[in-house]
Amino acid sequence: MKKKAIIISIKGYYLTTKEEMLIKNEKPWGLILFKRNIKSLTQLIKLIKKIRKFSKDSKFPIMIDEEGETVSRLSKIINHNFSQKLFGDIYKHNSKIALFLYKNYINNLTVLLRKIGININTVPVLDVIRKKTHKIIGSRSFSNDPDIVKNLGLVCVRQYKLNKLGTVIKHIPGHGCAYHDSHLQTPKVKLGYKDLNKIDFFPFKSNPSHFAMTAHILYSKIDKNNVATFSKKIISKIIRKKIGFKGILISDDISMKALKHDLVTNAKKSLIAGCNIVLYCAGNYNDSYKLIKEVPFIDKFTTKKTSEFYKFLR
Repeated sequence: MKKKAIIISIKGYYLTTKEEMLIKNEKPWGLILFKRNIKSLTQLIKLIKKIRKFSKDSKFPIMIDEEGETVSRLSKIINHNFSQKLFGDIYKHNSKIALFLYKNYINNLTVLLRKIGININTVPVLDVIRKKTHKIIGSRSFSNDPDIVKNLGLVCVRQYKLNKLGTVIKHIPGHGCAYHDSHLQTPKVKLGYKDLNKIDFFPFKSNPSHFAMTAHILYSKIDKNNVATFSKKIISKIIRKKIGFKGILISDDISMKALKHDLVTNAKKSLIAGCNIVLYCAGNYNDSYKLIKEVPFIDKFTTKKTSEFYKFLR
């Protein structure tokens, strides 16, 4: 499977000629869509068909961030103001009702995603919300209780699997303890391994998601020099061994300000550290072209896991 180790993005509602050729000739692993790419249901379905046409791949990974409420890229098509926290709050009072409502919510959303042609949603958020931390996670988290986050995260991934859609657990190994927004600056967390393992790392353990997305966070007591995305130690010892994640590891967006280097360096450092694929979300064609020329083809592990995902989609 000859694919480059990058998920690209595009600028507008329609593919430009350059974007068409980039997808056709340079073979990115996948593509992520944003609100800037979505005008209507008809337009979106046509856009996705064109993307797959130029990729020459009927199962070409097309991703979206459709968490609900504060993070909804499909708001021009549907209005679902349901946050993960809502389901977490219901779960505290009555777990059976919460599971019934959450599974039905996922079933309805996945029907739409499949009709549109999206095959990966970047959910669930498995960050445990902590007191006095940055509001960037907020209601995107199920709960401040790691058990509730873990349980509902498992339900989410399993329900998406039943509906033949991929999921991306995020932000591994945990963003809920951060005091800053990694879109804007580098969050630095001073908590030790014991506390992090008990709370923040816990919900990610034993989760069967095909994909996970890294946190651009500096856990200074584990690796004082590198954010998780750039840290061989965190990826190999924490994410792969302690947490036990066995799927494809995707960097969070390499154009976020938490990462201090140029885009190509950010991409290379992510891949060297152990990310399998890098994510680029800004949609600038020149940067996409430069990145796709610089990143390698996916390795044997990622090729194998991608093939498994394609078989799952049947």
